[in-house]
Amino acid sequence: MLFPAGVTALVVAATAVSAVRTPPRPWPQVLLDWALVLSVCGALFLWRRYPVAACAYALTVSMVFYVLSPLDGPLLVVVMVLLYAVAAAGRTVAAAALGVALLVETGLGTLAGNSEFNGITMFMLGGWVVAMVALGTVRHGRQRYAQAAVRRVEADARRRQAEERLRIARELHDVVGHHLSMINVQAGTALHRIGRDPDQAGTALKVIKEASRDTLRELRSTLGVLRQVDEAEPTAPASGLARLEELERYAELAALKVDVVTEGEPRELPAGVDLAAYRILQESITNVTRHAAARTVRVTIAYETGGLRLEVEDDGRGAEATSHGGGDGIRGMRERARALGGDLAAGPMPGGGFRVRARLPYGAAP
Repeated sequence: MLFPAGVTALVVAATAVSAVRTPPRPWPQVLLDWALVLSVCGALFLWRRYPVAACAYALTVSMVFYVLSPLDGPLLVVVMVLLYAVAAAGRTVAAAALGVALLVETGLGTLAGNSEFNGITMFMLGGWVVAMVALGTVRHGRQRYAQAAVRRVEADARRRQAEERLRIARELHDVVGHHLSMINVQAGTALHRIGRDPDQAGTALKVIKEASRDTLRELRSTLGVLRQVDEAEPTAPASGLARLEELERYAELAALKVDVVTEGEPRELPAGVDLAAYRILQESITNVTRHAAARTVRVTIAYETGGLRLEVEDDGRGAEATSHGGGDGIRGMRERARALGGDLAAGPMPGGGFRVRARLPYGAAP
């Protein structure tokens, strides 16, 4: 509101100076002159909501003022400001049409004997019209670019939030799914053996206790990462291939023989690769214990030139296991591998059994 008020004050002041220099006239004519001036200035206060209508109105009333009044009020300033507003609102064609109408009407007034305008004045007026339309168009382009940039930032923020939710869901699935599957298997063993073989039932209950403790520990670690909102790089949960022996022990307690083979020279892995490798092996072994009805599983960890290769092969039901174990678990493992620039394939083997094979590049960021 300050800008329209400022322009109005300038136009009224300039018109008042012109009125002082003009010979006295009848009051009805004076009142009409000021009504036209204030009416044109009032259009400025509508430039944001109705820019085209305000400019067209100001242009029409200004022409009436210049025809009927001897005063030299600078109403064309108001018209120029409104031309800029029309172009800045993205109505470039309307602004150009109004600018042409202004030049045509002014030219007709000059031909009719208006000594205030001549060829040079018309040329300068045309330059002002072009300048106002051009500046308004540039303003509109900058606004659109800024709005597009804001939308891109918001879209990137939503994408990052979705990726973070997916990562958290995948992490919780791997943490909880593995240990709860082990607890479920051992609870069934304990219930089955508690009357006939108390020692084995006690061993199963001990496994349940350890699995529950590990679940709580990993959940606390994962939730601790989520709470570290003020850290530039939160620390990932302390899971990696160094904890592979825990997976072997849990699998062996579930009557599953695990054979781990290491190929190549072991090396220190980036945190993201180490965690992804552990989670892939954890989920693969969990799927074997839950769905495959296997007796043995072979785990291969190969330190190759370009990256880490993981293979988990079992002698279970193969194709039948695919229908049960091919849900969120395999999809989550594949997403982990792809997030690091690697790949993962899973499916039944020709001779029976099921295989999960993953490749993780060494240079992948966590």
